Amino acid sequence: MKTPSALRAAVLALAAFAGITLSSAAHADEGFVQLTIYKAGWIIGGSGGSGVLNFHGRRYPLSTGGLDYGLVFGGSKTVLRGRVSNIYRPSDVAGVYGAAGAGLAVGRGARAIVLTNQKGAVLELTGHQVGLMANADLSGLAITMR
Repeated sequence: MKTPSALRAAVLALAAFAGITLSSAAHADEGFVQLTIYKAGWIIGGSGGSGVLNFHGRRYPLSTGGLDYGLVFGGSKTVLRGRVSNIYRPSDVAGVYGAAGAGLAVGRGARAIVLTNQKGAVLELTGHQVGLMANADLSGLAITMR
């Protein structure tokens, strides 16, 4: 008679654990981000800028900064807009995002990028870039809450 009650307790514990795991994944949310990034460099480049996170009807100011290493030449201004997903609170957007990329902008060009930080936040951004910039580099972008 003890085996069925032990089995029942194990099944209930497993169901409770699965419910907790599924409910925490279901609470991940999304917001919208707009970033303006200025970039310049010669071999080693730097970038900086600002932006806004819209999350649950509130606006949160952001700052950006980063380094690029590789073939970097020129300067540009990039305006990106898009979605940030897999966040639980606004501070989950803050972190370091890494990317490898190549591009050429003479005058005005289009940009699209998908980045992930160490907290699992995923940025899916599109926009435009203005300036003279040639790059084939590794870059890091840090986003902080202001």
